[in-house]
Amino acid sequence: MADSKVLIVEDDQTLLSVLEYNLAKEGYNVVTATDGAHALEAARKEKPDLIILDIMLPKMSGFEVCRILRKEMTVPILMLTAKDDEIDKIAGLDLGADDYMTKPFSMRELLARVRAMFRRAEMQAPKLAAENQLKFGDIEVDIRRHAVTKGGNILSLTPKEFDLLTFLARNESLVFSRDQLLEKVWGYDYSGDTRTVDVHVRWLREKIEDNPEEPKRLVTVRGVGYKLEG
Repeated sequence: MADSKVLIVEDDQTLLSVLEYNLAKEGYNVVTATDGAHALEAARKEKPDLIILDIMLPKMSGFEVCRILRKEMTVPILMLTAKDDEIDKIAGLDLGADDYMTKPFSMRELLARVRAMFRRAEMQAPKLAAENQLKFGDIEVDIRRHAVTKGGNILSLTPKEFDLLTFLARNESLVFSRDQLLEKVWGYDYSGDTRTVDVHVRWLREKIEDNPEEPKRLVTVRGVGYKLEG
């Protein structure tokens, strides 16, 4: 896919220059980063179509970068490492990397893998588009655009309200306890208590329910937790 954007994350300046040159020669729009922290910034700002990610990076490892990006985007990730270690390979793939290459590698093989990853991404695009559009009743959630409408009217949701709605919409009719929602939506490192779930549920109901005092969509299951009904 010529003209597609590729983010290269590599702290070895010589290898970085070689990769940048060869990918640009193939017609790709190339952006670069030399450490993990800048990799996250570049990925969020540039929204690349594919990321080539070294594991051994300053400030933040490629494993950690991959773990964070997988929570935020579905971009294909090709991981690079100087170690020929099966454990590293398994760890990278378990974190969500799509492919893996050990240094030193053939530039011809890397370019072939990049092309193959773009072909797979293109084939999966219709499925991903469907997954990024959620609908229940007259409410539609566009995950890629981070937008929610009700009866065609745009709703103004906070980022956490959006995350909560999206999680429940992806698991429609399933009941989740407050602790489970804290884990799934707020993350393990969240230091608050379950009351924050109740507060966000109340705020969300004020925006998606016809009558927030008698909710029909975001329903309380007494003694258990909450679920979303279409």
